[in-house]
Amino acid sequence: MNAARRTFVTGILTFVSVAALTGQSAPPAAAPALTPAQMEAFLLNAKIISSRDAGKGVTGTTRVTLSDGQITHDAQIQSVDIFKSVFEAGAASEINFRDSYRYNIAAYRVARLIGFNSVPMSVERDVNGKKSAVTWWIDDVMMDEGQRVKKKTVGPSPQRFAEQLQIMKIFDELILNKDRNSGNLLWTKDWTMWLIDHTRSFRLVRELQRPNELVRCDRTLLEGMRRMTPDSLAKAVGDSLTAQEQEALLARRDLLVQHFDARVAKLGENVLFTR
Repeated sequence: MNAARRTFVTGILTFVSVAALTGQSAPPAAAPALTPAQMEAFLLNAKIISSRDAGKGVTGTTRVTLSDGQITHDAQIQSVDIFKSVFEAGAASEINFRDSYRYNIAAYRVARLIGFNSVPMSVERDVNGKKSAVTWWIDDVMMDEGQRVKKKTVGPSPQRFAEQLQIMKIFDELILNKDRNSGNLLWTKDWTMWLIDHTRSFRLVRELQRPNELVRCDRTLLEGMRRMTPDSLAKAVGDSLTAQEQEALLARRDLLVQHFDARVAKLGENVLFTR
């Protein structure tokens, strides 16, 4: 057993011993901190020990519990991979409609490439004979966006809240997300925003959808987009995006960088903020 796992197990055993002496029940153990490589290996290889419906969404999402014998943690599984030349949905009707598990994987990889850490890790894995996205289940979720709106709260820092929403809007323009709704924007107990369920993203549109809503930008995010090259993007996303999807993303990236460079030139550095 390595040092990190030994420390984790020792801590849990100590807590259980104290709980037994005081008559308290031990809460569920949190997973230890993992490196990205360890987390990826866990998602790819850990055994599925239970599963149930995730409770939300229309893409057959399943919530599973994974265990490798030492770590136990939940994940989301989506295997949807639908293409329709015409998708009839009223005002949301679409030509060349695509709803695919692989976009969850691509969204995580693009986010990591540009320095955005609020998209959970997602990997491709065969589950019950189907290629699927297996995505780390977010811990400590306090509420989703719908619940936040009902409670009419923005948390302890209105400025941080507003900046996180700006980041979401920029990211959704970059990946051309067609399905950002109140159920796939989550807030954890420390008021950190997490973005999930990107199966209807990465359209081939090469223009921004709502540029008037893009007011401010995080410096790290802007520089991450600026540094992205065709080669670095292709290496990051692998086969989770087609060549056409990558080209469209880079075209939108160009427009986003131009948009914020123009705003900085006009309005000054206060257009940018630091997380």
